[in-house]
Amino acid sequence: MLDTASLIELLAQPQRIVITTHHKPDGDAMGSSLGLYNYLIQQGHHAQVITPTDYPQFLNWMPGNGDVIIYTDNVAKADQLIADADMIFCLDFNALGRINEMGEKVGESKALKLMIDHHLEPQDFDDYRHWDINACATAQLIYTFIVEVLGRKELVNADVASCLYTGIMTDSASFRLPNTTSTVHRIVADLIDAGAPNARIHELVYNDSTEMRLRFLGHCLANKLQVFHEYNTALITVNAEELKEFDVITGDTEGIVNYALSISNVRLAAFMVERKDKVKLSLRSKGDFPANEICKKYFSGGGHRNAAGGTSSYSLQDTVEQFKLILPKYKNLLIQ
Repeated sequence: MLDTASLIELLAQPQRIVITTHHKPDGDAMGSSLGLYNYLIQQGHHAQVITPTDYPQFLNWMPGNGDVIIYTDNVAKADQLIADADMIFCLDFNALGRINEMGEKVGESKALKLMIDHHLEPQDFDDYRHWDINACATAQLIYTFIVEVLGRKELVNADVASCLYTGIMTDSASFRLPNTTSTVHRIVADLIDAGAPNARIHELVYNDSTEMRLRFLGHCLANKLQVFHEYNTALITVNAEELKEFDVITGDTEGIVNYALSISNVRLAAFMVERKDKVKLSLRSKGDFPANEICKKYFSGGGHRNAAGGTSSYSLQDTVEQFKLILPKYKNLLIQ
């Protein structure tokens, strides 16, 4: 593994750097990537953010977004940048499978791979690791990487701060989750002092919905919500026809599962959406209920204890039935 002193020495000279994150990037993924990007370009590095797929339009305002390359839109250019890179920063993921087709190219590249992440069970593909499962967001780790590891707090300018604030805000559910510690709040205070317009960021992320997105949310809550009271569990499902009916685009389904979790006494909430060749699941839980265990054991996924995801190769109806059969196995934990 590359040691910190060697890394600092390498970063003292301009490097060709690729920054990437997981497919369908969320606020933390893009906030971390663009926060690091805005830090690196101040030092003269040739930095490029490449995302495996598109991402929600309500994140397009972030500084540096105009320079992002979406891999599926420009494969040849992205592959060349990956092959030519001196360093590849892998943010908010810890297994190459999480970046789809890019994973093979990143694995083949001779560049140093640097992982900054907070998910469980990292895959050993990296040369340097800044990893903490207790961090509330990868954006928090980008902050500590810049400030504590590299010792360059003075380079956390308004652009860097705005991106990192977005990452922490979104992954902590607006600072509501248990891992939003006093340390996190001190970091957030530093980011606001550095120029992050906190109220404006909240408006841009959470109050920028299209009419169809709100109608889709209303449909999910009014017509697709199921509550299994005997298991303190709630479920929302969406099929392919509904995605088409409401013109659902990337980002429109984000956060819907949290409405199901907000029901009194519900300890586990699931959101299932029918995609082209699979069913995608998002699970959220309260307290010590292991949502990540269900995703890992039954749905080829994983994540955090209270926020996890997975997939199913079965039909949406069959996936729902499988999920319902799992609930009795966890009844003692769900009815506490």
